[in-house]
Amino acid sequence: MAHLALYRAWRPQTFQDMVGQQHIVQTLQNAIRENRLSHAYLFSGPRGTGKTSAAKILAKAVNCERGPAPEPCNECSACHRITSGSVMDVVEIDAASNRGVEEIRDIRDKVKYSPTEVRRKVYIIDEVHMLTTEAFNALLKTLEEPPGHVMFVLATTEPHRLPPTIISRCQRFDFRRVPLGEQTELMKEICGEENISAEEEALKYIGRLSDGGMRDALSLLDQISSFTGGQVTLAQAVEATGGLPSDQFSRLAVAIREADASAVLREIDEMMRAGKSADKCLEQLMHYFRDMLLAQLAPEATGSSGRIADPAELRKMADGFSRERLFAIIDLLNRYQSEMKYAAHPQTMFEIALLKLCAEPESAAGDKRASTSDGGAARGELQQLKQQIAGLESRLSAALAGGGSIGGAAGASAASSGGGGRAGAGGSAVAQRSVAAPRTRVKLTGFIEAQGAIGSVASKWPQILQRVKEERVTVHAWLVDGEPVSYSDNTLLVAFRNTIHRETTEKPANKGMIEGVISSLIGQPTQLFTVMQKEWQEALAEHSGKQAGEDREELKLEPEEEAGSAKEPLVDEAIRLFGEQLVTIKDD
Repeated sequence: MAHLALYRAWRPQTFQDMVGQQHIVQTLQNAIRENRLSHAYLFSGPRGTGKTSAAKILAKAVNCERGPAPEPCNECSACHRITSGSVMDVVEIDAASNRGVEEIRDIRDKVKYSPTEVRRKVYIIDEVHMLTTEAFNALLKTLEEPPGHVMFVLATTEPHRLPPTIISRCQRFDFRRVPLGEQTELMKEICGEENISAEEEALKYIGRLSDGGMRDALSLLDQISSFTGGQVTLAQAVEATGGLPSDQFSRLAVAIREADASAVLREIDEMMRAGKSADKCLEQLMHYFRDMLLAQLAPEATGSSGRIADPAELRKMADGFSRERLFAIIDLLNRYQSEMKYAAHPQTMFEIALLKLCAEPESAAGDKRASTSDGGAARGELQQLKQQIAGLESRLSAALAGGGSIGGAAGASAASSGGGGRAGAGGSAVAQRSVAAPRTRVKLTGFIEAQGAIGSVASKWPQILQRVKEERVTVHAWLVDGEPVSYSDNTLLVAFRNTIHRETTEKPANKGMIEGVISSLIGQPTQLFTVMQKEWQEALAEHSGKQAGEDREELKLEPEEEAGSAKEPLVDEAIRLFGEQLVTIKDD
């Protein structure tokens, strides 16, 4: 029988055969004994945990010729015919293919008739979440007030998709995943009766792959025993299910730890030549690093870790990775696994995921250092601004010491004291904005002249936004407000419409991450410089001579003063560096 479907041969026929669902079995048996059966049940849970089997056993128990009994006898005519599906009063419906309102109306019209062959009519609706809204509405009235001779059993893997009005009219039972130990014991029993020789480690591997589903475990056991001729070993189980041997996991982990891209590509090429699928390999590699993380955090949880790797080997391998690094690896692999479902070339996505792990071995630590509190980031920005101002002041002092005049010194003194009327009116509240404006005005000249070089970079802007979104979606929400307007001297100028978006993008942690993305896509180290959209437009207009008259009116210089200032080169240099506004900077 090893070449037959083992699950069909070993499908539960009594409540005692149900594995891992003792809490449900006991409740149903007590209800039968006390004659307190409900008119509608909802069986929900993962696939392969026995929902439909339990529904059929319940139908046999209430209609058994020797019952109703807590256990069907499986010997009477009613039990045999219900098992074979030849009783017209026990109807099993697949809602995935019979999901319309007409099918449910047909059930509603027939429930009023008494059963003709057995004691109670039982309607088993599998995958009930697939019914349409109209079908649910048609079923609702019948579930609310059914005849006494009718019982409904609804089975689903997605109970959240059922209307609350349906759930409230049923007794709900949540089926659990079958524990690994119970799966292994049942498979041992089956192998003994089917003359299949199986290693215990192979059976545990099959149980872990089934993810708690007994049906999937028996199907895998049947597949592997057919592949190996009844001799099931761990290596053969890995080979038959398309898995990776533990030594290949170890080689990949070492290559990632050492940032050896060549070794990673060799291992990937070997997997593909062996016929492995890229998505399956990435999934298993993610589980391997998950097991490695468990070996660090919970070494005693041996039953939950180690799909095929030896726990001692996992603990030894885990010593070469920090905890933050393992979290970052699992997070990246999980993200690429989601994207791989829609990729035209899954192997390429697999290669990129592992090469990225090699290219950025310290990314996790870097992100952790960069992820400081908002207060710390603000203090860092203030310190950086102070350093820039100090540097400009030293340059101006050096220029004055080299040949300053009374007029130049007075101009510098006025700029540093901030006693002017217009600056004083603004106060410290506009100090940062006032400093930013002249700094921007100085640097925009080169960007204006290099506007033509933005074309190649602007074409890659959607890719830059997408990559930033993958790295940190919150930063993408701020950066999407900006628009690249110029590229000069390996510096990209981005104009923003909103001040808050620009300030958040300029935070050191966010700006560093964005510059890394831009550099990788452009192919050379690139810095990010930001400006407000309004300032950029004004600079363009001023450059073309459109703002000359407005600037003269704003300065309100007398002809004599203007002529005198033109004779002071140091004052002109200070104005070029700092702008015409007088600024007062006060520490908080």
